[in-house]
Amino acid sequence: MSESLAKANRDRSDVTVVAVTKTKPVEQVAELYRLGYRHFAENRLEGLDEKQAALPQDDIIWHFIGTLQTRKVKNVINRIDYFHALDRLSLAKEINARAEQPVSCFVQVNVTGEESKHGLSPAALLDFVYQLEEYPNVKVVGLMTMAPIEATDKELQHCFKGLKQLQEKVAALQLPYAPCTETSMGMSQDYPIAIAEGSTFVRIGSAFFAETEE
Repeated sequence: MSESLAKANRDRSDVTVVAVTKTKPVEQVAELYRLGYRHFAENRLEGLDEKQAALPQDDIIWHFIGTLQTRKVKNVINRIDYFHALDRLSLAKEINARAEQPVSCFVQVNVTGEESKHGLSPAALLDFVYQLEEYPNVKVVGLMTMAPIEATDKELQHCFKGLKQLQEKVAALQLPYAPCTETSMGMSQDYPIAIAEGSTFVRIGSAFFAETEE
């Protein structure tokens, strides 16, 4: 991480490292907590239940990543600080109805157009963001994307640069409900390139836990 930041001429405070704890045993997650990490991410209600029951709750910042079914919003939304996969109006409507206070959300964008990926097309993004104005409990803090798993470095750069440009376009609108100052992009295999292209939240799973096991 330090090397990637140095190459990009960025400070450590510029990037939030989110430990993706899905499928990982509580003992390993607790070790990360002891090492000083405080941002943790789950993608299933069951995993969130397990980790929140086992870990301190006064200083952990919880993220929910991946698809969230509308029917499960009520069980999740008031227990997390960030939601990384807002991709449809029906979900925004349910979040707005169930949230007790505004929720920091990343709008998911399918930058590369992969059929296997969720998210809005870049062309549909601005119209979607404008429609979110009627949901006061949805605060668009940024955009999120997932790069192709087997992409080349050039393809990764194109993907992450594309999301950064979209984020800046939304931010330039200066919408009170959508400051859109952040980008959630980059995982274990590609976060150095994501950092170089301006990511402010990186989601580290396998590489993160490999480090704790050494």
